[in-house]
Amino acid sequence: MRPSADSAEQPAGLREIEAELAKRWPENKLEPSLDRINALMDILGQPQRVYPAIHITGTNGKTSTARMVEQLLSAFELRTGRYTSPHVESVTERISLDGQPISVEKFVETYQDIEPYVRMVDAAQPVALSFFEVLTGMAYAAFADAPVDVAVVEVGMGGSWDATNVIDGAVAVVTPISLDHTDRLGNTTGAIAVEKAGVIKPGALAVISQQPLDAAQAILEHSVKVGATVAREGLEFGVLSREIAVGGQLLTLRGLGGAEYSDIFIPLHGEHQAHNASVALAAVEAFFGVGAAREEPLDADKVRQAFAGVSSPGRLEVVRRSPTIVLDAAHNPAGAQVTASAISESFGFSRLIGVIAASGDKDVTGLLEAFEPVLAEVVVTENSTHRAMSVDLLARQAVEVFGEERVTVEPRLDDAIEAAVTLAEDGEDLGGAGVLITGSVITVGEARLLLGRK
Repeated sequence: MRPSADSAEQPAGLREIEAELAKRWPENKLEPSLDRINALMDILGQPQRVYPAIHITGTNGKTSTARMVEQLLSAFELRTGRYTSPHVESVTERISLDGQPISVEKFVETYQDIEPYVRMVDAAQPVALSFFEVLTGMAYAAFADAPVDVAVVEVGMGGSWDATNVIDGAVAVVTPISLDHTDRLGNTTGAIAVEKAGVIKPGALAVISQQPLDAAQAILEHSVKVGATVAREGLEFGVLSREIAVGGQLLTLRGLGGAEYSDIFIPLHGEHQAHNASVALAAVEAFFGVGAAREEPLDADKVRQAFAGVSSPGRLEVVRRSPTIVLDAAHNPAGAQVTASAISESFGFSRLIGVIAASGDKDVTGLLEAFEPVLAEVVVTENSTHRAMSVDLLARQAVEVFGEERVTVEPRLDDAIEAAVTLAEDGEDLGGAGVLITGSVITVGEARLLLGRK
């Protein structure tokens, strides 16, 4: 586990907990089983059963969709708990109450409350609880203690055996599935969908975004098997229209009951965010029974209010001007493709320089190929985690995609950002120049700290 920020700036209690968590298996090391997390939930008294939940899986768009769902629920005066991963800057971001990350004090208190029980489970199991399993236990305990009216829970990886899957979501959401974590989930979107569909429980309502054909088939087959009701984007709900607007986009969405929600402004860029908004709205409608037990649609003014207040840090986030610096957490080819499309649509850069640091377990060549058409040049670098692809290997792959003359190598991220800004400013049209920092959530988080974004 990486530190959530400069360790010297973190309170001692949080630093100590991060150090303890770092001794456990990291998120990319897995032993597919729910035995450990089930044992922890048992000993904690099943806190995840105290509140209803909306459970979100998929490959891309999970966090943005979770944040939209949270905003909508809050607009209808429900107390929310949100669990997402990974974090951008601070580990406390992963557990939110009422739209805000829990305080450091609450994070420390929650860890201290469950730590004796974590040790008991460790002693009884052949494999100790992982970092992600402990965090999941903390989130479920914190939500029960608050207490929340509803939990919005994002899967860490996969679905069936993901630690979050000890919760029974009355509503299950599947965002777009693409190839990622193929060594653990399968090498086709259909195989990956089989694993992710495991969050759809008997009697649940499954809200499904547009999917590749084999993924859609796998999800539908699982839903039929467990007796879940399915709502599909493009059929039962969807985006009716979208227009580019200053600072975001203006949407008309069709909900589950057939009602149209017009003049929906979201301050986020990219067609993919419009689809995320459509899925989020359908999930909240499903939660309230719209289209089933309830005939009338949601209050449109509250829906507008909620979407207008949505934020998604590190997702096409502008953090500087002159030149414009944009952060985006795209880390696989599918994510890079939608980011590249959104950049072209929303920003109109005449010259865009990329800063890329990626994880070694990703399809980095595919990511680079997706970005190549929109980047004039690329500065390759490394982030600070052990999972980072070495700058030399990344440079070799970048040269194969961009050509040697378009690739600059800077081992340190701060130097890479400075080099990219210089390259952007070297062009004739400074007003149309920009820098895109991408390749990993970790890269974006570290860049955010370097650039002083709060």
